Amino acid sequence: METKKKVPMLNKMAYALGTGGGNVFSQIAAAFLLQYYTDTALIGAGAIATMFLVCRVFDGISDLIMGGIIDKTRTKLGKARPWLIASGPLTLLGIVLLMNVPMGLSDAGKLAYAYVTYIFMAVIVYTIYGIANTAMLPLMTKNPKESTMLATFSAIGNNAIGLVAGSAITPLVVNLGWKVSSIILGLVACVLILISGLLNKEVDVEDDLNVKEVIPMKEQLPAVLKNKYFFLLLLIGVFSLLMNANAIGAQIYYCTLVLGDIGFMSTLMVAGQLPGLLILFLMPYIANKYSKQAFLLIGSVFLILGFVIMGIAGTNIPLLVLGTVIRSLGAGPLLSAVFALVPDVVDYGYWKYGIRSEGLISSAQSVGSKVGIGLGSALTGWILAAVNYNPTAMEQTETVVNAVKFDYTWLGAILSVVLLVIVLLLNVEKYADQYRNA
Repeated sequence: METKKKVPMLNKMAYALGTGGGNVFSQIAAAFLLQYYTDTALIGAGAIATMFLVCRVFDGISDLIMGGIIDKTRTKLGKARPWLIASGPLTLLGIVLLMNVPMGLSDAGKLAYAYVTYIFMAVIVYTIYGIANTAMLPLMTKNPKESTMLATFSAIGNNAIGLVAGSAITPLVVNLGWKVSSIILGLVACVLILISGLLNKEVDVEDDLNVKEVIPMKEQLPAVLKNKYFFLLLLIGVFSLLMNANAIGAQIYYCTLVLGDIGFMSTLMVAGQLPGLLILFLMPYIANKYSKQAFLLIGSVFLILGFVIMGIAGTNIPLLVLGTVIRSLGAGPLLSAVFALVPDVVDYGYWKYGIRSEGLISSAQSVGSKVGIGLGSALTGWILAAVNYNPTAMEQTETVVNAVKFDYTWLGAILSVVLLVIVLLLNVEKYADQYRNA
């Protein structure tokens, strides 16, 4: 009977809002954080790029630990839900701390502050939120079609709120400054996450409470590591967010140095996210008629085509917008629809190895996403440092401008080809009859 129950529309919408709440921080981290550190806090681009990479080492460890904690959690609220609720106010605190580097500190002091607050927000708070939110999907329903619908709502909420947040950050900062903007953005993220955590419930909570024996990590982890699709989910997360974070991180420099118009950033944010939101409405149809993998393949092809057109465009605004729109049509599935495969990978692991690990398998997407965001932002920083970018210079060298052009366009095309190969290998659905009827 559990496999026939439908998730009420209110809960689908609440889950979508919660996913979008987490994307507020993702937008800050991917599109604005590097530029805030370099141009406002006046911290070196190379130092910040290294910080992003160093923190990812801790991040990968914290994700696996958090996944194991969720699998061991037994409360009346469920396994993942208590952690999702806790992540709301912590996200507010983290965003405010992150975007308010004390300018009275020395250069070393500002860098140390950036390390501490970034580790708190990205490694601890976003880990709690990301894994708990992803784990909620397979815990809210056992119905495969409802899982797809829930993932669709989640993806739409993620993209819609990301679109609004990404477009609003620049005018917010220009008019209100970073301090007030960080409070507003933190409050929005907190409220949206709490809506999902407070309204949504997990199935089988009573059964989990009655299970006295919890499978230890030493048994869960080997089973998860044998699951090849766990690693493919991780790689999808890494390369999709690496592609996206690098493009968005370079976008503000592209607008400033190539186009000479920072205000065009908002236009590109809309063009880069709205089409990706609209294409997600096709996911239930394509997933049910063909497969979720087919939807991801379509996205990969659009990504490659979009980046190529952007690379050809240069300062041709109509062509640049066209390429950005096509890139968005590809990014939507790769950044969001892949979450719909998490329940399949969980079920595959249980069928194949006899251990069900929503938390640990959900950590693959979380680890991959955050490593991708960190590397994407770091990559832009390293490229800027390598060509001696100087934020205080009146005019940048031709080498800097060309590096920004390559970073924003052709590098994305290369990363999109890698994504296409990974998606071709992510064929877990061919075992659907076995793991759903086991």
